[in-house]
Amino acid sequence: MVRVNAYAAPSATEPLVPTTIERRDVGPSDVLIEIKYAGICHSDIHLVRGEWGPVTYPQVVGHEIVGIVSEVGAEVSKHQVGDRVGVGCLVNSCRECENCRAGMEQYCLHGSVGTYASVDRDGTITQGGYSTHVVVDENFVLRVPESIPFEKAAPLLCAGITTYSPLAHWNAGPGTRVAVVGMGGLGHMAVKIAHAMGANVTVLSQSLKKRDDGLALGADEYHATSDPDTFAALKNSFDLIVNTVSAPLEMDAYLGLLRLDGTLVNVGAPPEALPVHAFALANNRRSFAGSSIGGIPETQEMLDFCAEHGIAPETELISADYVNEAYERVLASDVRYRFVIDIATLA
Repeated sequence: MVRVNAYAAPSATEPLVPTTIERRDVGPSDVLIEIKYAGICHSDIHLVRGEWGPVTYPQVVGHEIVGIVSEVGAEVSKHQVGDRVGVGCLVNSCRECENCRAGMEQYCLHGSVGTYASVDRDGTITQGGYSTHVVVDENFVLRVPESIPFEKAAPLLCAGITTYSPLAHWNAGPGTRVAVVGMGGLGHMAVKIAHAMGANVTVLSQSLKKRDDGLALGADEYHATSDPDTFAALKNSFDLIVNTVSAPLEMDAYLGLLRLDGTLVNVGAPPEALPVHAFALANNRRSFAGSSIGGIPETQEMLDFCAEHGIAPETELISADYVNEAYERVLASDVRYRFVIDIATLA
């Protein structure tokens, strides 16, 4: 075991603090990564505050990780020392069920292992990327293309794949109309990716205060959901709606915006239930779906797509000692559009 510097939550109610944690020795198929940057995801906040269930504290979160390979195990063939790599929301799975064999480890039938707050195969609790180093099996390490700015790349490992996966699965592209609900860390990536795929993109946000940003990032239209006329004007308009909001919404109203056979897919993860009435689905044969992140092959596909199309998140670089203030700003929607921790400030 090796001890490394980290920033951890001591409990659900206390601020995150500097600490040290143990990382396992590098095994035959492991990669040791010197972390350079780690993104802050709303999921980090939900989890450390106990909003998704019991947590074993102290807990280090962070599942948007990029860094440099500093050591590899004897059997590693996919990565070598000096490579630019990333780690997203997964660090293990059974690798044997039908979903894992299909490259969809996020839906492992025996339970995938998250980058933090999960029980790994050796019985330890995983600790995330607000730390200087991490040891990960080579099969869960991604290649980060050189053309993606390293200080901006980390949010692609969650925000990027979380929005890319449903857009790809539901065939966003030329001739399709896509609405993105919410213009935050996830939403701004959904706009960029859907636009690059060739779809007509509309942002549905509570207000118009980010309208200029949305249009600059690739949206064709931008509407305020606080205006009741919006739902009347856009009724039966969209083939796909991607809801990125991590708070309860009136889902029936949003379902009414779908065309025949349209789908509303939820990628935000509020702790509350999202009630839907049957008639909202029956009308126009609409679907209400959910989507998690992506498997390892699709995550690499997303990174390569972003490199090809010049896509990177809009980020604000912070030091580790600013994390608690950053959390409050995330909750106040006061970030455009993703905080990234400079892990050099933890050394």
